[in-house]
Amino acid sequence: MPKVSAARPTPRTPKLGQHFLIDTSAAERIAGAFGDISQSTVLEIGAGRGALTSLLARRTRRLIAIELDRVLAAQLRMKFSLTPNVEIIEGDVLAIDFDTLFGPKPGSTRPGMNHQPEPVKVVGNLPYFITSDILLRLFAYRKYFETIVLMVQREVGDRLAAKPGTSDYGLLSATAQLYSHVEKLFTLPPDAFSPPPKVHSIVVRLSIASRIENLGVPEQAFIDFLRKSFGQKRKTLWNNLKSEYEPKALRAALEESGVKPTVRAEALSLEKSALLFRALLDGSKTD
Repeated sequence: MPKVSAARPTPRTPKLGQHFLIDTSAAERIAGAFGDISQSTVLEIGAGRGALTSLLARRTRRLIAIELDRVLAAQLRMKFSLTPNVEIIEGDVLAIDFDTLFGPKPGSTRPGMNHQPEPVKVVGNLPYFITSDILLRLFAYRKYFETIVLMVQREVGDRLAAKPGTSDYGLLSATAQLYSHVEKLFTLPPDAFSPPPKVHSIVVRLSIASRIENLGVPEQAFIDFLRKSFGQKRKTLWNNLKSEYEPKALRAALEESGVKPTVRAEALSLEKSALLFRALLDGSKTD
């Protein structure tokens, strides 16, 4: 997991997949990817040694930095102990209660009033093996988030931004684009880190813009459908779905939505996948 460091650290075996960013100009570009954040709250995932944290602390109204590594979290608390707008949380982002962090506090709203959460910006350095899990959690709590800037393995960034019909388009692409507009910003070579990873990294920006309502699908059921559609990427849509739906109903839904049984899920846009899913739902209601 890429971490940010202000100076070139002494080489060491990375813990928790850590690779410390030593390219200070890249840190500046990441911090600047949000534009003006002087009145914003920023959530940083994986604060590491705190160089990016330092840049953000000077620019933002409130900064919440999450760090899983106990030693690094303790060092961050010491480093920012006199910085009132910075809060350091030692923990796993997958276990953080975002409702407690960003939701209404007891007694802060009168009965009958709707709490409008302040849009939070998110920045993070995510390892490949957990990128999807973290994104799904952020999307699940998207009512709190506005923009997400992530540094990920370049292959993962390519998948996030891939278009339907390309080999990189898969479940991660479809899910990210279901909830956000994805932009690739810039890449970083391995020597921008210490120790250098074996792959290039890329910084991507995801602007939250859910398409669930426009697609006219029930959210969790559609996510489950996408998972089934991409179950085995090399298999056709028919082969991935035939164990989940009656052949007659599946054949009718494919025909109604104009989708050939022999295509793979990667060939379908979100609109086309939603069309097929709604046809399957309608078919199940008439059975």
